[in-house]
Amino acid sequence: METPNLFADVLASILALSGWEALATLLGIGYILFAIKQSIWAWPCAFFSTFIYTLLFWDGQLPLQSVLNAYYLVMAIYGFWLWKKPIQSDKAIHVHTKPIAFHLGFLVIGTILTVTIGFYMQQGDYSRAPFLDAGVMVFSVMNTYLMARKVLENWLYWLVINSAAIVLYWQSGFYFTILMFILYFGLAIAGYRAWRQDWITRQIAHG
Repeated sequence: METPNLFADVLASILALSGWEALATLLGIGYILFAIKQSIWAWPCAFFSTFIYTLLFWDGQLPLQSVLNAYYLVMAIYGFWLWKKPIQSDKAIHVHTKPIAFHLGFLVIGTILTVTIGFYMQQGDYSRAPFLDAGVMVFSVMNTYLMARKVLENWLYWLVINSAAIVLYWQSGFYFTILMFILYFGLAIAGYRAWRQDWITRQIAHG
């Protein structure tokens, strides 16, 4: 009896979908597609998509996701500033990697912040899924910086973050947004392959 009700709830949510959520989703997909190509147009798409999501998530009682998207607004401006130089320019930022020690530190700091914020949210009953909400927010904040700096491994982190976000948004009823994150998962794989090839090509070119 529960399965038909679940499908009915999903269908009802999609049929009642806000045009704003649909627009934010399309802009979000545009952001990733442009980012894969290292195009500066990724950041205007990100700016307007996250502006809409900031309002939607606040209204949907996901405060940390709302704060996260407000942060994305700032990062969209930062990313635009970083990527504005032509990729052929010597001053342009290029795809690069980080050592294992950096990534270990990244994971340790992210985990500590997730547990700390999640515990606080749980005690105050501020979120429907406090630790999952906190984890998605913390690692998305940290990883967006890596993406803006064109750190190759950011795409691998997005695979995990997007998977967690799918679970979070399923629990919260943002079903159309789930479709975007499923697509994001596939695009993260494509992004990693494209950026890795660019990195390898530059490594060969510079000996």
